[in-house]
Formats: sequence, structure tokens, C-alpha cells
Amino acid sequence: MGSKCDVVVVGGGISGMAAAKLLNDSGLNVVVLEARDRVGGRTYTVRNQMVKYVDLGGSYVGPTQNHVLRLAKELGLETYKVNDVEYEIHYVKGKSYKFRGALPPVWNPIAYLDYNNLWRTIDDMGKEIPNEAPWKAPLAEEWDRMTMKELLDKICWTESTKNFATLFVNLCVTAETYEISALWFLWYVKQCGGTTRIISISNGGQERKFVGGSSQISERIMDMLGDRVKLERPVTHIDQTGENILVETLNHEVYEAKYVISAIPPVLGMKIHYNPPLPMLRNQLITRVPLGSVIKCIVYYKETFWRKKNYSGTMIIEGEEAAVAYTLDDTKPDGKYPAIMGFILAHKARKLARLTKEERLNKLCELYAKVLGSQEALKPVHYEEKNWCEEQYSGGCYTTYFPPGIMTQFGRVLRQPVGRIYFAGTETGTHWSGYMEGAVEAGERAAREILHAMGKIPEDEIWQSEPESRDVPAQPITETFLERHLPSVPGLLKLIGLTTILSATALGFLAHKRGLLVWL
Repeated sequence: MGSKCDVVVVGGGISGMAAAKLLNDSGLNVVVLEARDRVGGRTYTVRNQMVKYVDLGGSYVGPTQNHVLRLAKELGLETYKVNDVEYEIHYVKGKSYKFRGALPPVWNPIAYLDYNNLWRTIDDMGKEIPNEAPWKAPLAEEWDRMTMKELLDKICWTESTKNFATLFVNLCVTAETYEISALWFLWYVKQCGGTTRIISISNGGQERKFVGGSSQISERIMDMLGDRVKLERPVTHIDQTGENILVETLNHEVYEAKYVISAIPPVLGMKIHYNPPLPMLRNQLITRVPLGSVIKCIVYYKETFWRKKNYSGTMIIEGEEAAVAYTLDDTKPDGKYPAIMGFILAHKARKLARLTKEERLNKLCELYAKVLGSQEALKPVHYEEKNWCEEQYSGGCYTTYFPPGIMTQFGRVLRQPVGRIYFAGTETGTHWSGYMEGAVEAGERAAREILHAMGKIPEDEIWQSEPESRDVPAQPITETFLERHLPSVPGLLKLIGLTTILSATALGFLAHKRGLLVWL
């Protein structure tokens, strides 16, 4: 038999645990029901002798992610910087080019104009989209009917820009350009601070990791809550017909509460039976929003041989035959346990899931040997991987994506309470949704919605702005005059065309003046 409490939190990921901590700190009696045999959700820190610790799920934090940085600091966690000292590599058409900064440079002048216009357009379109209500953007319906593939086909004039843009989309949201709504993707990038912030290591989303691993956030909250966190308790029924809500688990325990927070990906709501049934839009929403596909892979080596070649370990790898599109150095901050982390993304994750673990490792090592120009890459000492597509209590990773047409039709019910059920989870975040930051923001907001419903706080305290982290300050993202004002490729063609017409008209006028041309 279960027990009575004020609030049942469904889901012991970072969002659910952050919600439970805030409610507990406010003096409420909370129970967390987690389906797995561990807390952490889409964060998953594995510990063994070969790796010490490794994050096989959510891992990266950076400037402007102030909710998660504050919570982690409260819990006694420290961050360290991901290695970004040496050169990064852009591998395209069989060749490696070294560069520094967020994005690889482009030398072809036409491709450069196209490339510059791509980032500028994504950021400019994003500025039209409200963080908390993307369906209210002036052109929301038009952009939502369009896939990202269709938008890129419109924006990009050169093949190289379109290929890189496709890799950017795959990397940001672990889905294909033809699977996702342009409105949703433009919103996603915007609420992470724009194209430069989301892709950058220094001063961006991949700047840091937690010493000891990110699962510690959830684990330390579990230590505080003790036996109020129940593992291996998948929720099967939520009944709101009585005075209290009854929450039943797969092993037939029943918990009684005044309120419930659902801190699971929206689609997992389909595993729960509701009485009364969910309202129409919520019921349909949860059947329409899948999660992305990714296998996270970490290859360990005897030494950081790439650093000796003056490479940081960051590789951006283009091409259908490349298993991994993006890598980062995953060596510990003291230089021990040398490793390279790589993502197998979207359709490649589905394709390469058919191989054995050894076959995947071989593919990665051969690729790294080519890109880094080193046979050392062929001599791994250990390998860890996690295929998030096979997790029945996640459904995929990193986050839920919205196919075309869904955001404008169903988006407004994402955070809308259903009776006394409130919704958390990174998907309901409005800043860095899809990341640990969005998870903490969402969990704490849902907790404050309940505190408001109980009359403990006023409505204007539900959404709280978070002061900037002193330990991880954000530098502004700056744009040069040229980046703002260079023409796009069609803009340049128009300019050239107009110049040609003006030159021809001027020449004609002069010729006429000199009697060399007779106007007809």
C-alpha cells in the first residue's frame, strides 16, 4: 500500500526532483514515483574503474543556464570547462580543416554570403517568436506548416551551406530536417540564446560539465528526501474523481495526494490511464510529439594524442558515411581517462543500432583516425555507449520534437494543468528547453503553481527570473557590421542585376547625347 501526501511527483528526472526539492523546502509532504531503478531520467552517470564516472545522458551546462547552475551549487556540485584550448576540426569531403571559434570559416565568397545569411535568418526569424508562447508569433501558422527542410531549401543557395545547416539541425535536436516544424526549431534555437550560443563551447551550451557527473543533481536531492523517493514504481493510473487524487503504480501501490506533478516527456503520458479522461487537446497532443534519436558514444584512449597534434578533440564531421557528426573531448579535468565523446544522430542512430557494439566502436575509431590523421585513434582502451532510443521511460533523447502543424494546434496545452495535475519536464521549459536548465526551470515553475493553488504564494511569483551565475558569467554574443549587413546570395544577384541595368542605361544615355544612338 502507498501513502498520503500533499503532492505526488511522477518522474524522478532533474525536473521532477527539482520540483520535489522546492515543495519539500516549502514545508510540503512530497512523494516521487520513478519508473526506473535510478533517479536522473535523461541524465545518467555510470561509474566504473575504466572511466571513474561518465555521463551517458545530459551532461553540458554553460552561461545563461542559471537555474541549473544555482541548484547544482546549492547541492555542492562544481563545474569544469570542456577542453577548447587547441584547434577544432571541420571535416568535409574527405579533408580536415582546423579552425577556432564557434563555427568553421568559409573561404568561398558566395558560400560565405550564403552561410552568413543562414545564421542571420534563423536568428532574425527567432526574434519574432515569444519564448513562452511560440504559437503567438506573427507568422506562426505559416512557419509551423513548413518543415525545416523546406525552410532550408528556401534560405540556402549553396550545397555546402545546406549540408552544414542540416548537420546543425541534426545536432541541436537529434531529428531530421524533414521531421520537424520550422516554427518549433526556430523557437528552440531562439530560447537557447540563438545560433552562436547553442552551438558554442566557450560562452555557449557546451562550455562545462559537472565534476562527478550530472546524475548527482537528482541523487543528492534523493538523499535529502530519503524514502519519499520510490524507485521502480511506474505510474499506471491517476484518478481525480474523489476529494484526493489517487495515483496507482504498476505494483498496485496507491498514493493519495492533493496535487500531482507530471515530470515525464509528454508522450509517456500515454502509458497512464486517467479518470476522468484527459481533455481532447491534451489527449491528442501526447500522441503527436516523439523524442529524437541519438546514441551517445565515448571512446577511451591511453593518452590525449589529439592534443599533441594541437587539436582540442572537437570535430564537426560532414558526410552520410560518417557515423558521428560531432565530437568533444571528454577527458577528466585533471587530464586522466583520455576520451572522445561523439553523437550518432537521427537517422544514423536508427541505422547503426543494427550493428553490434564492437562494430559501432570500429566505425568510430576508423572515422577518428581519418579526421585526426592518426593511427592512435585505432587503439581504444575502453568504450561506453548509450542508445537512448531503446529507453522505454524516455522514448529517446535529447528532447521531444514537434512535427509540422503540431505547435500551433496543440502547443498551448503543453503547460496547462489538467484539474490538479500540473506539468513539468524540460519540454515545458521556456529557456533552454531540452537541456537540464529547462528541466529545472520547469520543475520549479510547476512546484510554484501548486504553492499558488494552495494560497501560499501570489500568482506573480509563479514565474521567477533567475540571477546570473557568478561562477559562470555570460559574455554577450556580438555580431560584426558585416555579419549584419552583408547581402544574401539572391541579394547580391539583385544588386549585380540592378548595377548592370543602371550601367546599361547610363551608357545608352551618353551614346544618345553624343548622337551615337537614336531613341526609337
